[in-house]
Amino acid sequence: MRDVPIIPMGDDPGSTPTGPVVSARPWQSGGRLSSTGAGWGSRFGDAAERFLAGAGFDRAPWLAVLFLAGILAWFALTSAPYWIAAMAGSGAIAGVAAFMWPADSDARYHLRSAMIAGGLVFSLGIAVIWARSEIVGAEPIVAPQVELLQGHVLEREDQPAYGRIRLILAVRDRESGTARKVRINVPLALLEGTASGAALGEGAVVRLRARLMPPASPMLPGAYNFARAAWFKGLAASGSAIGPVEIVRPAPPGGSIARLQRTLSAHVRARVDGSAGAIAAAFASGDRGGITEADEAAMRDSGLTHLLSISGLHVSAVIAAAYFAVLKLLALWPALALRVRLPVAAAAGGALAGIGYTLLTGAEVPTVRSCVAAMLVLIALALGRDALSLRMVAVAAVFVLLLWPESAIGPSFQMSFAAVLAIIALSTSAPVRAFLAAREEPWWARTGRRVVMLFVTGMVIELALMPVVLFHFHRAGLYGALANVVAIPLVTFVSMPLIALGLLFDLVGVGRPFWWLVEYSLDLLLGIAHFTASQPGAVKLMPQMGGAAIALFAGGGLWLALWSGRARFYGFVPVALASVLALSTSVPDVLVSGDGRQVGITITGANGERRLLSLRDSRSSYSRDNLLELAGVKADLVPLAEWSEARCSSAFCVVDLSRGERDWVILLARSRDRVEERALASACSGADIVIADRFLPRSCRPRWLKADRRMLETSGGLAIDLERKSITSVGEREGQHGWWKGAKGR
Repeated sequence: MRDVPIIPMGDDPGSTPTGPVVSARPWQSGGRLSSTGAGWGSRFGDAAERFLAGAGFDRAPWLAVLFLAGILAWFALTSAPYWIAAMAGSGAIAGVAAFMWPADSDARYHLRSAMIAGGLVFSLGIAVIWARSEIVGAEPIVAPQVELLQGHVLEREDQPAYGRIRLILAVRDRESGTARKVRINVPLALLEGTASGAALGEGAVVRLRARLMPPASPMLPGAYNFARAAWFKGLAASGSAIGPVEIVRPAPPGGSIARLQRTLSAHVRARVDGSAGAIAAAFASGDRGGITEADEAAMRDSGLTHLLSISGLHVSAVIAAAYFAVLKLLALWPALALRVRLPVAAAAGGALAGIGYTLLTGAEVPTVRSCVAAMLVLIALALGRDALSLRMVAVAAVFVLLLWPESAIGPSFQMSFAAVLAIIALSTSAPVRAFLAAREEPWWARTGRRVVMLFVTGMVIELALMPVVLFHFHRAGLYGALANVVAIPLVTFVSMPLIALGLLFDLVGVGRPFWWLVEYSLDLLLGIAHFTASQPGAVKLMPQMGGAAIALFAGGGLWLALWSGRARFYGFVPVALASVLALSTSVPDVLVSGDGRQVGITITGANGERRLLSLRDSRSSYSRDNLLELAGVKADLVPLAEWSEARCSSAFCVVDLSRGERDWVILLARSRDRVEERALASACSGADIVIADRFLPRSCRPRWLKADRRMLETSGGLAIDLERKSITSVGEREGQHGWWKGAKGR
């Protein structure tokens, strides 16, 4: 009698099950006896399991995203009770999943593992950044002061474009006796006659008098938060030297990476003149101190500023050049080629070149991130695996976030990983693979497809980066994709190889022809940047984007990048919604700095162009740029006293604005001249808003808002929308984080 295989009921396509069936697939019935009376929760769980199983769910990238989300949640939430509640809530999600579906069951495998791992990793993200803040955070000084400092030089950064050097000093606090770090800008004029070369380097002991300030909080909601950056760098104060620098003990002899970096930068600038030399020094050593403000602005507005930061493009170019050089050179030695796996040896050579270049250029976070990602690519190549994958990006991201979790809130980290994710998502999509598939065709057709793909990649990267750029910098270049089509190949295949050849041939004194070509190539790069930035409509300005909009942009972008198949296209829904929110972002009517001295009022001119009135004519480009960018205004500031509709005296200005179907009267203090209290009280009672950089008496009672020094010390800078009658402050976003001046009773 022949053995007949036993076929489980329901597996035979021609059979009809007559009773309960235990599914062989975990998403079909949840691993339990299915019934027609399954509840809504069970049906939802089944649907989620089917979606995860069919949409290419890979836990590794999503775990990195949840770890990042935990870090960002710590920044977004305002105090410890909220951080604890978020950790407890995510831990509870993991516990519920483990309780509902035991580990020995195949029920909803993907959903169960996603909930458990996701909840734990999210909590870990909050814990890591919280611990990092407590460990490295430095309590800032209480008030501005002038002090005679003596300390060890921890870091030195040359900034010839600004006529100064920047020192990070370790000094001892006179009152508490504890050590603290301060950042001091030293004008080059104060160093005349001082041995400021190798003697004023890392390890030296110096004495100088400096004016110190607490690290500045954001001037306005959405402005750069130097206080937060200083907190995670351990800086208690920053300031400027106001007297000569005395070198008590020179830097110890011997080489160091920082000294080698400065020597290399000076060597390159000596070989290449002008702005091109500053750019070449940045590529060779990571030293951007010689780049002028005008060139920085042109590179930013043309969408090319990423070329100035040593990151993925530069590290990849160096490692790729070393990889192929070692591979080709070793292939010339047959005896070695037969005994050694050349890809492994080439990967080792590329790794050494990448690590050396990372250390030489300062080992900043973007460079370290790029180096780690490149190491993973080299390992994949050596093992014969797919080098370009989302898992590789996830490992690199987690590595950086474990060491520097605070980088998650910065534009550098966000832009770097957004660009990489965009490239991988595009290159692994089915249409692109079909478009780039090998085929019989002429060389010019193959080259044309590569050029088209380069342009499409540039467009996708620009679209991916634009929300991040607008959120952090409030301006973005619109022609970046076009400029990058020329600039990226120019830098990758011309400028950087020529710089390497120039340095190599300088060893024997014959590098001048290469430096001549470097200068022309970088002059061309700067020409592209200035030409692109000067075109009409080249720059898009936007006021501070709301948190909901940037969260939807990030969520939609990650959905598009990390899913596969048709499920990927659901990501366009949050992106579209975020675009609507961003385009409908209202322009603040009144901007008030945290000290009350700088006030900007937006108006619309006769030609429909938006302008910004300024209470004071600030000499600070930082204050001026912040006011213009956060108001979304391109034109120069208009002094309030010169506006025909303002009524100004030596002490106050009065402005009437029509917003939201009503008229608003704004009273602004121009000086600290003494004013008779009864007259001030009368003026305040006739105003809707009073803004002053001094304490006002209680008798000053405007109809809606009194933003004097007493209030601004608690709230920080303000953005006021009169039509919606809403006020956004710096303080409400900072909460009880250590760097905010209102935290811990400060």
